[in-house]
Amino acid sequence: MFSNIVVADEVNRTTPRTQSALLEAMSENSVTIDGDTKRLDSPFMVIATQNPYEFEGTYFLPENQLDRFLMRIHLGYPSPDDESRVLKQQPSRTQLSELAPVMTSSDVCQLQEQVETVKIADALIEYIIELSTATRNAEDLQVGISTRGGLALTQVAKATAMLAGRDYCVPEDVIANVLPVCAHRIVSRAYMQDGDTNATRRIMQQVLETIPIPA
Repeated sequence: MFSNIVVADEVNRTTPRTQSALLEAMSENSVTIDGDTKRLDSPFMVIATQNPYEFEGTYFLPENQLDRFLMRIHLGYPSPDDESRVLKQQPSRTQLSELAPVMTSSDVCQLQEQVETVKIADALIEYIIELSTATRNAEDLQVGISTRGGLALTQVAKATAMLAGRDYCVPEDVIANVLPVCAHRIVSRAYMQDGDTNATRRIMQQVLETIPIPA
């Protein structure tokens, strides 16, 4: 855990006890060993992969742990051209050892500080709150977007604006990130019944289409 970037491969194969330890690191930026709490380095982030729940040997991730992940991105399969390159070059054997850092931890911290300077209008804040409230009132949802989810969407929108070279947010910065930031934070009633992990994305898209976009 004492690294800037921790990769948790197939995180839903780990036991609940391991997930509990990971949750402390993600929420508190610290780990506790025999009652001794140690702070983690900055920046600290966790990147995880996840198997479908129907795979044997997987565990359900608790809601409070999912809420700590900033985004969930569906990668899917590579394009035919990219897959051809993988098969020919076998990068895990031939190129992985040659990878070099492209920035330092100080560079990342500086970018994080720069995100804080990006402005977001009150109208966009109200838009995010309306989205969150709509999920909490949706009949198809057991759990809606938490306040932490609203904070995450705000931060990602500001980061998107910064990467676009702007010091202010526009509605598209929010809209483009609603599904990757929010869909894994809500729990659908369909999921509670039959384990449909795609239901939350469909419902989140439906909610998004019902909220007027601020001018």
